Amino acid sequence: MHPRLPLIVLLAMPALLLLALPFATLLGITPWDNFSLSYGDGGSVLVSVGYGLVSLILIVIIGLPVAWWLASSTREDGLRRLAELLVLLPLMTPPLAMGILLISALGPYSLPGQWLSTLGLTLVNNPAAFILAQIYGGLPYFIVTARAAFTAVPRTLLEAGQTLGARPFQRFRYLVLPLSASGLASAVSLAWVRAVGEFGIVMIFAYFPQGMPVKLYTNLQNDGVDAVYTLVWILLLVTLPVPLFCFMHARKRERASQ
Repeated sequence: MHPRLPLIVLLAMPALLLLALPFATLLGITPWDNFSLSYGDGGSVLVSVGYGLVSLILIVIIGLPVAWWLASSTREDGLRRLAELLVLLPLMTPPLAMGILLISALGPYSLPGQWLSTLGLTLVNNPAAFILAQIYGGLPYFIVTARAAFTAVPRTLLEAGQTLGARPFQRFRYLVLPLSASGLASAVSLAWVRAVGEFGIVMIFAYFPQGMPVKLYTNLQNDGVDAVYTLVWILLLVTLPVPLFCFMHARKRERASQ
């Protein structure tokens, strides 16, 4: 006789089955006997991965100071509340609407776009626009998650480091970063998934060069659903390793701290 499942496991089953259903369907419906990329799919993989890595590096560089400031500041002033609002606004804005806002703010008919056009430059449908769209897709998620990781660092340790004469950067480098490594890994993985998988903003603001999400859409429109399953698998294989690595790293640190 198998032991009875705990009540919490039984209550968790509906959500888990709901989450598993699409991927179980993908396993069964993929045409494995004709598993091949469509024309242009290889280029879209390179576009998403290459520019996604650039976007991720920029997200970490510009997002870390914001996350640490929001987590470490104890003053509830107007500037901090404005910063929190600016981080939350992209999260609450639908991606298609965010793409429209970006093309309105930075497109060829906007004031910055007109300035760029005098220099022979543009910020729509080119690699720079693609990277910027990915940044808008991933940066807010990185900041929110990294802030939560920083907030979990015990203040008593930072105060002890200050008492021992450690400078702010030294406390951040040798105390904050190691203690929040697991949470920061989650922030990086979430930003990676959001950046590479971003569709709505990219579709409006940087349709070219086509990354994997937009190429999935064009394949679906041109050739039907049977033409997209291979690229779906490639997209999963590109995005999943980073979260899985971060998850295993976090579990390893949890076991080591016990």
